Amino acid sequence: MGDDWFDVATFDHFWIQRRFAVLKRLAGGLISGARELAEVGCGHGLLQLQIERAYSRGVTGLDLNEFALKRNQSDFSPVCCYDIHQRNPDFKQRFGVIFLFDVLEHIEDENQFLDSLLFHLAPDGNVIVNVPAGQWLFSPYDVAAGHKRRYSIRSLRDVAERNQLRVANWSYWGLPLVPALLLRKLSLLLQQDQKNVISRGFDPGSPAMNRILDLVSRFEFIPQKVLGTSLMAVIKPRN
Repeated sequence: MGDDWFDVATFDHFWIQRRFAVLKRLAGGLISGARELAEVGCGHGLLQLQIERAYSRGVTGLDLNEFALKRNQSDFSPVCCYDIHQRNPDFKQRFGVIFLFDVLEHIEDENQFLDSLLFHLAPDGNVIVNVPAGQWLFSPYDVAAGHKRRYSIRSLRDVAERNQLRVANWSYWGLPLVPALLLRKLSLLLQQDQKNVISRGFDPGSPAMNRILDLVSRFEFIPQKVLGTSLMAVIKPRN
């Protein structure tokens, strides 16, 4: 993720709040019941902070981006500058739930990455994944953000099956935001100046617009299998 994203992705950003609401609806019970929690690609710790406040649980944050880690906002969760390909023995099969939020779309070799990720997962554990949905929404924003692809449930299942995983539960989300992303794609395609794409594409612009988009984003049932700007899924090792 480009460093600019960490400046505009704030705790009260409508998208950050909606993503957490979807997580609670889809997989909140897994958070309460897991032995230990980890987030790969924790960045500046917004998900860690949300889980701390909602569940009073710490989430071990693992990331390579020192810029983001220095700005980590979690209250008490540990953070580590760590490459999962290192496979630290202290982390072997340690975590009952691993969050992989808006990370997989940045990875060139999904198979190698997931193989290393599973080293850290308890045998009965779950990986909760969030990725951008709809390759047809791919735009200059995705390029600037370092996205290699956007996903459908079919493509995510293909990735899971290649790596001896299965999708146990899933939902598209962000259906009410599809028109906004189409407008974003069109406006960015028409822009001659490609600077500050992240801020123009993710910043709601004002507190009032943030509140409006927050209200609009709630007008969908979860889980829903139709369409969305994002896709969240629980994946786990095949038995």
